[in-house]
Amino acid sequence: MISFSRTDQSILGRWWWTVDRWTLATVILIAVIGVVLIQAASPAVANRIGLTTFHFIERHLMMLIPALGLMFAVSLMTPRGVRRLAIGLFLGSVAGVVLTLFIGEEIKGATRWIHVPGLSSVQPSEFLKPAFAVVAAWMFSLHRSGNGQGGQFPGIQICIGLYAMIVLLLMSQPDLGQTFVITAVFFGQFFLAGLPIVLVASLVVLGVGGLVSAYFLFPHVQSRIDRFLDPAAGDNYQVARSLEAFANGGVWGTGPGQGKVKMSIPDAHADFIFSVAGEELGLISCAIIICLFGFIVLRSFARASNDQSLFVMLAASGLAMQFGLQALINMGSALHLMPTKGMTLPFISYGGSSLLALGIGMGMVLALTRKRFGPGESV
Repeated sequence: MISFSRTDQSILGRWWWTVDRWTLATVILIAVIGVVLIQAASPAVANRIGLTTFHFIERHLMMLIPALGLMFAVSLMTPRGVRRLAIGLFLGSVAGVVLTLFIGEEIKGATRWIHVPGLSSVQPSEFLKPAFAVVAAWMFSLHRSGNGQGGQFPGIQICIGLYAMIVLLLMSQPDLGQTFVITAVFFGQFFLAGLPIVLVASLVVLGVGGLVSAYFLFPHVQSRIDRFLDPAAGDNYQVARSLEAFANGGVWGTGPGQGKVKMSIPDAHADFIFSVAGEELGLISCAIIICLFGFIVLRSFARASNDQSLFVMLAASGLAMQFGLQALINMGSALHLMPTKGMTLPFISYGGSSLLALGIGMGMVLALTRKRFGPGESV
């Protein structure tokens, strides 16, 4: 058991007594649940495509351990350190997204991945999400504080420009799911920053217009929305099997490893892993998983709202919104409450770039919501 004296002034000692241990423990619990579910879901998928039985669980553990390590390392940072990390990550991610347009691998009609020799493919847009949430919070806070030479810092204008650039890059791939998450978080931070409601309303109208435009401009977006509104309009095989899995699991589930419907879900280890939870663990366990995600989001909001720094409040809130929204989209898609988006369930679904980006994002949340401040821990 980890034990530190309250008078311990070492880096680890200060971290232990200032970090939100409830959020940290909940994230680790979610990750453990993910390992159990991938162990149950992935063998059938691996065998179906000619891989070794434990291919996906081994690869998942190879990425999960570094992701949790990144979360711990980032959580040791001060808010200033988080901001510097976010700026570097933002620049690198934007460069990566641009590269995908030229050397990216096309998978399922989208070019979002870059092949790295010796490693699996990397999806730069995953790292862009937490980076932009922090950068946007910084811009908004500078605008509100008026820290500009000769006048107010043009934080809003810079932020809107960066957002427009990101949307243009992501829709060029195209990636509507990531665009939707970034847009929702951006609007949320815009509102929390107390900026003019007319601007917020205008951006919301533009966002809705963009969504309508995407329906007419991108055939795969139109297909997904049409299939959601009318299941007879196309192939809804995965969604139908997903709902069948929930029905088969009932209230208490069939038991770990005992699910049958999961065997016929192609992405049971990734986008539809919540369906595996529904079949094998049942309704009660699924409700608990939802509560765990809700607990992290609400507790992060509560901790952020008590901070005196506008930057910390906006950045932590934006990252928490992003975490919760990603979980909501994944679970909503599995339950056919919204069109499928191809988005992972945080720390539960199989993934490489997604896991590492989530580790960085949650590390930032833990760092920003630590109790303040000792010597050298300035914002």
